[in-house]
Amino acid sequence: MTIKELFTHKKVFSFEVFPPKKNSSITTIYDTLAELSDLQPDFISVTYGAGGNAADNTTCEIASFIKKRYNINSLAHLTCINSSKKDVDTVLESLKKEKITNILALRGDINPDIQRQGDFHYASELVEYIKEKGDFSISGACYPEGHLESENAINDIHFLKQKVDAGVDHLISQLFFDNNLFYSFIEKTRIAGITVPIQAGIMPVVNKKQIERMVSLCGVSLPAKFSKTMKRFEYNNEALRDAGIAYAVNQIIDLVANGVDGIHLYTMNNPYIARKIAGSIKNIIA
Repeated sequence: MTIKELFTHKKVFSFEVFPPKKNSSITTIYDTLAELSDLQPDFISVTYGAGGNAADNTTCEIASFIKKRYNINSLAHLTCINSSKKDVDTVLESLKKEKITNILALRGDINPDIQRQGDFHYASELVEYIKEKGDFSISGACYPEGHLESENAINDIHFLKQKVDAGVDHLISQLFFDNNLFYSFIEKTRIAGITVPIQAGIMPVVNKKQIERMVSLCGVSLPAKFSKTMKRFEYNNEALRDAGIAYAVNQIIDLVANGVDGIHLYTMNNPYIARKIAGSIKNIIA
């Protein structure tokens, strides 16, 4: 089943996982997947990794394992920064071989220390290329607070519309902590004629370093309520973890009450967090 078809039946609840580090065995992810599969998500996405390349088919291998072992839809991330068309062809052939038809097409992060090269500059170009190469269902990313490189919100929505027009039929948002920003973003996308399902990306905060990293990498804003809660428990690891889970649960309840298309949980490969959240919302998102 394609990801877009899931939205015709229910509010979609899904997880993101990432491959093990290069010096770790791929089998380290299997225990995580076993626990996550018990929670019966609608799909699990697998990141391409910061150093992803065509020669490393770990994403494809994990996505295939999820589909075959647990009969759960898998969504394979694919980045195109510094990739040639030949590189992308190699990945697409691997996905076809494993009958993986759902792809999250991304540009990828630019490394300022590496000279840019390759055939793609934007995710929309990758989307167009994938559409030419086979019967794939393509998902894309969106940014409720705007992409860090966008000049303004108008330009950001314009480029998002280009990506959807190129062939994206489902969007997953970057993480956010202020639901009102997400609602405002949704309104702007609908005015712009973007009608595809948009999942809210939720990341439970479990430690102080994670907060600092998200602010630095994503430019995400921190509501006063969130900052106050995190500051109160920043030196108590278990309390901060539980507070982060509770904040995420409250976000999800509010989002569902306001008609969100679905929730995509950034699990950070932590089944405990996913299980706590899934258990708290199972009757809400059903």
